[in-house]
Amino acid sequence: MTATAATDTAAPPKMSQRRVLEALSGLLLGMFVSMLASTVVSTSLPVIIHDLEGDQSAFTWVVTATLLTTAISTPIWGKLADLTNRKVLFQLAIAIFVVATAAAGFSQDPQMLIAFRAVQGLGAGGLAALSQVIMADIISPRERGRYMGLFGAVMAVATVGGPLLGGVITDALGWRWNFFVALPFAVAALIIVQRTLHLPDREPRKVSIDYLGIVLLSVAVSLLLIWVTLAGSSFDWWSVPTMLMVGGALLAAVLFVIVELRVREPLIPLTLFRNRTFTLAVIASIATGIAMFGASVYLSQYMQSARGATPTEAGLMTIPMIGGLLVSSIVVGQLISRFGRWKPYLVVGSVLLVAGATLLSTIHYDTNFFLVSVYMFLLGAGVGMTMQNLVLVVQNTSRPSEIGAASSGVTFFRSLGGTIGVSVMGAALASRVTELVAERKDDIGGALATLGDQAQQWAAQLQSGTLPQVSAMPETLRVIFEDIYATGISHAFLIAVPVAVISLIAIVFLPNTPLTRMTTAERRHASEADLATVTVPEAMETLTATGTVTVPSGDAGRPASEK
Repeated sequence: MTATAATDTAAPPKMSQRRVLEALSGLLLGMFVSMLASTVVSTSLPVIIHDLEGDQSAFTWVVTATLLTTAISTPIWGKLADLTNRKVLFQLAIAIFVVATAAAGFSQDPQMLIAFRAVQGLGAGGLAALSQVIMADIISPRERGRYMGLFGAVMAVATVGGPLLGGVITDALGWRWNFFVALPFAVAALIIVQRTLHLPDREPRKVSIDYLGIVLLSVAVSLLLIWVTLAGSSFDWWSVPTMLMVGGALLAAVLFVIVELRVREPLIPLTLFRNRTFTLAVIASIATGIAMFGASVYLSQYMQSARGATPTEAGLMTIPMIGGLLVSSIVVGQLISRFGRWKPYLVVGSVLLVAGATLLSTIHYDTNFFLVSVYMFLLGAGVGMTMQNLVLVVQNTSRPSEIGAASSGVTFFRSLGGTIGVSVMGAALASRVTELVAERKDDIGGALATLGDQAQQWAAQLQSGTLPQVSAMPETLRVIFEDIYATGISHAFLIAVPVAVISLIAIVFLPNTPLTRMTTAERRHASEADLATVTVPEAMETLTATGTVTVPSGDAGRPASEK
């Protein structure tokens, strides 16, 4: 009698291209909703924070709150994806994201906006993690490149159209309408996902959530970000609050590692780090996150605060970066599918990340815009070549039972890198702007003296601490603050350079493992088939002779170099 009873099932039928496209349609629309809701407010953030009477710290936290909850929730969604129904989870993530986005449109102060943006991040984490996991279920790594063109198109429409649409809406109807624009797309996404997304059946597993791990991870990351944001302004870098916050973050991180080693279903299985591909991809993803999120946030502020652009103009001016991201992601995806080689493109992408971040750290308020466009294009191209492909190479070498945790792990560290990067860049920007305002106190006073009756009004506004609307300033005052903000923002971009260099080193040492043509469902079936070939008599004979029984453990379909 053999052990094939439990696994004597037919291999999952390979989906036709038509069925794959149908399944992807709802997935693509869900991603479009997520990206549109995020990008549509990027160009209007300076206006939003000014209207809500927030400062540079509030500007940073409106972005950081979303990135923080996205980072924390991503591994949770990934773990749930390994344990329960992925389709229902994806629909739930859409619902959470859009309800929170709509609620943010009713914000009356920065704190209310930050709170709703934090809830928005919970849904965004689900969409980011689950889309990658579901793609792995229905498309093999080798074939996935040809479908990345569709994701590139969606990314282009959302990332190019979002800021433009947001700028037009802000100038025409007011910034609050930016938060409502994604609602009809979300309803359509929920309906289409229900009708078209049919995933292969999986063996049900008992759900076990690592709640203590969630709390410890949240505490560690939150304390670190709060310290980065407040240090240097609310208290000194070397002070008792610094010791308490950093010490608390380190303690929570150590306890998190201990808990992850002991629980039955860890939030982030630390065994994943035994896989060299996963470890190096995580390191590289951190730099990608800093480049992607930092650039999208502070380039828009640069256009408005340092070049006097309106929200609509700022959306148009950031198109070169999005163009680089779009072109590189589509072209490289097609090349990877055609030739099966991925490492050269990742190396080139990481070099472009280093070049783009370095060049953007040199910009001034009067830098030729053609040069700024080239710098943005290089950075965008680097992100496009590395972002999705790092997830791809990790999925290619992960066990089928850990696809969710592995995919969300890379996405988590990319979001975490973006969160910390935006916070550190924001703190550096705020600190540098404060220093420059103090240094140019005489110039500002001279400019105010030329304004006559308006001098007192502008002096009061500058002293209030509210993020100034530079484009609305009188000419003599505007030139000074454009120079100040350009210098501050270029200083902030310096932070991304050393991390990008580390990313390049990590990618160079990634194992050049060939891409498999098997989907996750097919690899899972192959693992079960291998396990089923071990008969009871064979197992007893082996046990008697050696005291152990060796059976396959989910490595089927994995490249030999990673077993």
